Amino acid sequence: MPKSRIRKKEDFTPPPEKKATEIHLGATGGRWVAPLMLAMFVIGLAWIVVFYVTESKLPVEAFGSWNIVVGFGFIAVGFVVSTQWK
Repeated sequence: MPKSRIRKKEDFTPPPEKKATEIHLGATGGRWVAPLMLAMFVIGLAWIVVFYVTESKLPVEAFGSWNIVVGFGFIAVGFVVSTQWK
């Protein structure tokens, strides 16, 4: 039986080195995005907590149960602002 040919392996060439990519932390809109986002979350949460703790006398008694909607509104604004944070 004839002998098969031996294939010559190519010399090893290492892959090119990868360059580190820079990561920019912070906001595209400026430094105001993260503090504003956190402020909206805290204000909304505080508004709802104060409403429950004072048995609907504070923050605005005339709003009645709508105080909860106002608190969640602040939280929703915080989420909207958070979409601008990168």
